[in-house]
Amino acid sequence: MGLKRQRSPVRSDLDTMMAVQKQLRLNLRLWGTTKNAGERIASLYSVERQHLEELMTRTLSLGESNSALVLAARGTGKSSLVKTVLERLEVLGTLSKGMVVNLSGLLQTDDRLALKEITRQLKLENATADKVFGSFAENLAFLLESLRSGSKETSKPVVFILDEFDLFCHHRNQTLLYNLFDVAQSAQAPICVLGLTCRLDVIELLEKRVKSRFSHRQIHLFPADKFDPHYLDTFKQLLELPDSFLFKLLCVCQLSCEQPQLNGQMFLQAQSLVASEAKINMLHGLSVLQLCLIVAMKHLTTIYEGEPFNFEMVFHEYLKFSQRRSSMQSFERPVVFKAFDQLKCLELVRLVDNSRGIQREYQLVQLMMTPTQVTEALAHLPGIPTDVQQWAGSSLA
Repeated sequence: MGLKRQRSPVRSDLDTMMAVQKQLRLNLRLWGTTKNAGERIASLYSVERQHLEELMTRTLSLGESNSALVLAARGTGKSSLVKTVLERLEVLGTLSKGMVVNLSGLLQTDDRLALKEITRQLKLENATADKVFGSFAENLAFLLESLRSGSKETSKPVVFILDEFDLFCHHRNQTLLYNLFDVAQSAQAPICVLGLTCRLDVIELLEKRVKSRFSHRQIHLFPADKFDPHYLDTFKQLLELPDSFLFKLLCVCQLSCEQPQLNGQMFLQAQSLVASEAKINMLHGLSVLQLCLIVAMKHLTTIYEGEPFNFEMVFHEYLKFSQRRSSMQSFERPVVFKAFDQLKCLELVRLVDNSRGIQREYQLVQLMMTPTQVTEALAHLPGIPTDVQQWAGSSLA
């Protein structure tokens, strides 16, 4: 009995710690989805919120077409702010005058999928079931025309929200963006195109014909530069535990029996994880061969100024490197191609054209990371061979 009395408090503390960690993870996961979070985001970006609300209102109420980009660092609150504005317009009754189409560059990876999703959200599947369209523009024009209830002035407005906007720039010929911006500029139908991205240089990714039809209206979200009550209230809400907990412990997921107190390093580590790109984190699980292919594609992207390339070109760059570095193990062509194929499955590399009849070795692809991202990621990657790291940092392939 004495032995049980000694173990009971330890077991109770461990169970409590696990319960606290579970609740705090839930708080973090739900953050940004609650009403209070939306209100705080709206108050923090009051000027930007008003700008977005005016843009959408002019489209929904006056039939005026607009386009704009919301640019901010990842995790700043772009999506939450737009969601808050839409909820406010719904309360005011303005949103009922039109329709909202939500697209994501992570989900709609090509224009065909995007057009299919637009059709579904506009509930026009039956209208397009028996139609054969000659082009993307014709299909989109038919969808918007179907929303008209008479004259042009009585068309039903549509607000297009394009999350991860920079990924849509990698679609073939940027057909979706061209047609959406063209409709907005020419006022063929009342639409508002709103792109959300963390790429501050996203304008440079647009083709000339697309850029000429964009309004170049940009809304930047900058977090406050002082530790005001907003942040204190946010931390308080994230660290709040329900009354059902026996002990009100202030802890986060990193806390353990060996490290029972919060420190600044924990917050810095959490910040780096939240702000980091998912694709950069995926490099930690790649083999040395796959990292070599990433570096080869980084150099090809630089040499050909962002133009697509194929496996043969990548393999040629890899051979040049392996022949210069006798210390590196050289792999046979089938092994290299399999490693390259795995990078496509991980979506670190994407096909530019799915045309049939082209051998897989000659299909055009693009690296879904910028050369700068590759260089910075490999510079901090533990265990990477020195030769590969030097090759990644060099300016020549």
